[in-house]
Amino acid sequence: MAVTRGWEGVVLKLLRGKDFTFTVTDAEQVTAHYRRVHFTDGGLLAAAGDFLHPTMWVRLWFADHGKPHQRAYTLVDPDPESGTFAVEFALHEGIASDWARTAAPGDTIEATIQGTGFTAPAPTPERLLVIGDPASLPAINSLLDAYPRTPATIWFETRHEADAELPFRTDPDRHDVRRVPRDGSDAGLVERIRAELPALAPDREAAYVWLACDTATTRTLTHYLRKDLGLPRQRVHGLGYWRPTAAA
Repeated sequence: MAVTRGWEGVVLKLLRGKDFTFTVTDAEQVTAHYRRVHFTDGGLLAAAGDFLHPTMWVRLWFADHGKPHQRAYTLVDPDPESGTFAVEFALHEGIASDWARTAAPGDTIEATIQGTGFTAPAPTPERLLVIGDPASLPAINSLLDAYPRTPATIWFETRHEADAELPFRTDPDRHDVRRVPRDGSDAGLVERIRAELPALAPDREAAYVWLACDTATTRTLTHYLRKDLGLPRQRVHGLGYWRPTAAA
């Protein structure tokens, strides 16, 4: 799908973003609100080489009545040898979800890689403290894969009953998943974090929190973790994945 990229594309070019075309090979409906699309990478993984890392993401380009929009998605199971990976879409109203719902083998989509990065926490934390939702589940799973022997507590904000069926890569012996229903705002999740996380981070210098929720929630929790709880900047990795009022 060719998309005229407008000023966003110009900026990414100036920032040395690299462009690729992905081709759909398969698609599967994981739940009513979650879809996995498989791709060949158009040379992306070979070009990335040693830059592959947990939570790695690319920008996909979608056309909306002639206007370009880009959205960022985590690569799921990237395989440089075969040049394949998948992308998982938390479905809702919006151009990206509309595209994913009908994606079929042979469809193509343009992509840009620019800005992705991951700094491994040093020292390695004794427990990962993770906060997310269905949109960030692929990144959460890649983080768990990268630390296969590290225990983790995961606060996971849900919207639908079917979210209980989402493909978590968790081990009940090492991973504690705490689901938090979202009732129109982030209040429930923020309250749970304030009530439960401090006891799991007795050593503020050694604790490590990875969080990726909607932009407002991420901002609120990042401020709390750094300013109120006193975690060092390098021990909190926060990224706003979406905005409640934006079509995505």
